Amino acid sequence: MAAATPQVLAFGEAMVEFNQASKDRPDYLQGFGGDTSNFCVAAARQGVSAGFVSALGDDHFGRLLLGMWAAEGVDTSCVRVDPAAPTGVYFVSHGPQGHAFDYLRAGSAASRYAPRDLPLDAIAAARVLHLSGISVAISSSACDAAFEAIAHARSNGVRVSFDTNLRLKLWPLARARAVMTEVLRQTDICLPSWDDVVVLTGLDDRDAIVDWLLAHGARIVALKLGKEGAYVATPDERRIVPGRVVAAVDATGAGDCFGGAFIARLVEGDDPFAAAHYANAAAALSTQGFGAVAPIPRREAVERMLAG
Repeated sequence: MAAATPQVLAFGEAMVEFNQASKDRPDYLQGFGGDTSNFCVAAARQGVSAGFVSALGDDHFGRLLLGMWAAEGVDTSCVRVDPAAPTGVYFVSHGPQGHAFDYLRAGSAASRYAPRDLPLDAIAAARVLHLSGISVAISSSACDAAFEAIAHARSNGVRVSFDTNLRLKLWPLARARAVMTEVLRQTDICLPSWDDVVVLTGLDDRDAIVDWLLAHGARIVALKLGKEGAYVATPDERRIVPGRVVAAVDATGAGDCFGGAFIARLVEGDDPFAAAHYANAAAALSTQGFGAVAPIPRREAVERMLAG
């Protein structure tokens, strides 16, 4: 079990993953996913105390997730068990167009999460509260809980981190734009992916995108650019932090790994550019294995890459 007061809290939905191990055969490896859960594991593997805020079903898949978090040292004291709803699952398939996702998450325990379920004391005691576009998309009640969590965090001096993670299967673009724009107004650290933010803003220029995000309230932006690395900006400075070249086999969860590592390094005292340098290495290493969680590197592996 992690420390009683996690430095980093993430709010969202965790799921059990079934990832196709071969493009030629329907064999699936059981793993774990959910963007904010992946983020939490990545942060914990870099050495900071992390906790998850969510709900699981009272079922086999929920118990698998609880076991995984316990093994990773992720605090689960803010995870509630809902006996009336299932834990979500999803499948990852690999083909000529890359990886494809199929989700079985409608009516999940996490989607039933509501403001009354929030662990307000834990949120107030954290250093960073992290959410994603999925955290606010899975249901109206979860969206309401997210906004209440953000307000409580900010009123207690806790920084808010947000990964856009746009999933148009969950909601229409107009609603996504409206809700995420409001979240961004209350975000301190923004971790968008290029494809997401181009759709959300209608812009396709890096500086224009960064200007838009900073104007909406973010104090730190780390725009994820895949193999290119990240475009990191503050109100005073901006620059590309180059990515690391590796023999990638599966990019599932690489952006979540970047986010968890980035926030972990900020909590440890790095400036945003140093944090992105570290997080690029962590994300690159995470693409060298299958699944969202298993390949996330630990701090020692990242430091070896940086030293080498």
